Amino acid sequence: MQQKIVCPGVVTCLTASPNGLYLVAGIAEALYLWEVSTGSLLAVLSRHYQDISCVKFTDDSSHFITGGKDNLALVWRLARFVVQLDQGCRAEPLHVLSRHSLPVTDLYCGLMGPQARVATASLDQTVKLWELCSGELLLSILFDVGIMSVTLDPCEYFLFCGGSDGNIFQVSLCSQSLSRDKTFQSESDGNQVFKGHRNLVSCLSVSMDGTLLLSGSHDETLRLWDVQSKQSIRCFTQKGQVTNCAIMVAPANMLVPGGSPAAPLPRFHRQLVSSQQAEGQDSGDVCLRLGLNTQEKEETYLQNAEKLFSIMTAVTDKTVCVGGEESSKVRVVELEEEVRTLKKVNKDLYQFSSQLLTKP
Repeated sequence: MQQKIVCPGVVTCLTASPNGLYLVAGIAEALYLWEVSTGSLLAVLSRHYQDISCVKFTDDSSHFITGGKDNLALVWRLARFVVQLDQGCRAEPLHVLSRHSLPVTDLYCGLMGPQARVATASLDQTVKLWELCSGELLLSILFDVGIMSVTLDPCEYFLFCGGSDGNIFQVSLCSQSLSRDKTFQSESDGNQVFKGHRNLVSCLSVSMDGTLLLSGSHDETLRLWDVQSKQSIRCFTQKGQVTNCAIMVAPANMLVPGGSPAAPLPRFHRQLVSSQQAEGQDSGDVCLRLGLNTQEKEETYLQNAEKLFSIMTAVTDKTVCVGGEESSKVRVVELEEEVRTLKKVNKDLYQFSSQLLTKP
């Protein structure tokens, strides 16, 4: 199913949280955070000083990292981000990674959630490896060309960097001679270079077993590489510059004929939730706001299920009769009354649902 979502400006980068609950987009120097289930715009933040070039989530959806043309990479904790905005405070990043001297072009976040390692690439010809929880710089690698893309294999044994000259460089992170500052020499490390693209490498992705590397380039091609031999296995020609590529697990219903999402996405709002509430707009959406404990507690799903079970039990108990024609008539009358009540409840529920679905 295709759906067009109009945004407030040109989207320079975009990512969704792995749990599918949130969507973060960079529009110029502003950061937009949407809640996918309701389409509500939760936050708009201008913390970068120039355009945001890349944004990535951690694998547990608890943090996200942004990189921009202002040479900065910012680490955000999602819960703190939303809570600070709910309290009327200016949201501040957890860490500011400011060791690059030119714009950040790409970043990659590894596994292990808050304990992950983050790699950032920059036009200053360096790739830097950081510890997410502390914001400490672990490794800085200097190349002889600007780096446009970066990724790690799932085991984080190798670092793959796409250069502006079309080459892809492979750096081993398990070398005993590896110091905090390393220089990658094309002459001595020539056997660690993937050669085939004729223009800058804009995106990289490694398969889950670490044996295949997918690369996209501005030469309008996608290439699939064998990591061990550094040979190009397949080449896919596109009709324009390749800006993004990813190797991912195919959804279970992807190849099912006529398969469609169970819940279509609502339209994404272009105004903040707080602004809509101030104008008195009632969208009918149910929105979960973190950090607010003053709201009345609603009945949970289990409580509703228990209530429904008790009603069903009561109806079943009424069908038990001692015997005789008179008790049977009483039972029939009670059941008819219960059926009328359930029909009324069903009708009210249908009208309420139709109003929610048809309301603009």
